[in-house]
Amino acid sequence: MALDLQSILPQLLAPAVAWAEMQSHQVQEEGERLSAPNLALARNAGVKQPELIRTKTVAELPLPTEPILRQAALQTGLLGPEMVGLTLGYSILVVSGHLTPRLVSHECRHVYQYEMHGSIAAFLPVYLEQIVTAGYWDAEFEQDARAHEVEA
Repeated sequence: MALDLQSILPQLLAPAVAWAEMQSHQVQEEGERLSAPNLALARNAGVKQPELIRTKTVAELPLPTEPILRQAALQTGLLGPEMVGLTLGYSILVVSGHLTPRLVSHECRHVYQYEMHGSIAAFLPVYLEQIVTAGYWDAEFEQDARAHEVEA
């Protein structure tokens, strides 16, 4: 059964932020710095501090273990088998084989969006509201990130 995401979003925010911050911290510890070409992509995407970005290659993007949060992420299309990149603050998770200029530029635009909001805790409620209201594809931040994609 589908969740009524609009009504439960306020309840999901605190666990979503906690999960995102935990994932971000792990990528900051285990991830790699951007290469010189990817640093240039980050700067072109508007990122103010691209040297803080870390990327981590994974077999698949992680899903929250909390059942309702996991279901919400899958239901919105935010996470799932079709997704190959996830940005959480200055941390970018990329599914193996998908680290392309197009994906890096898209995800770096999300880093810029996080920078403009100041933190994961400030950005995520706005982003999730957009996804719940407009859908993943039509969310303002997703449209903006797609507009900043660079083809190699």
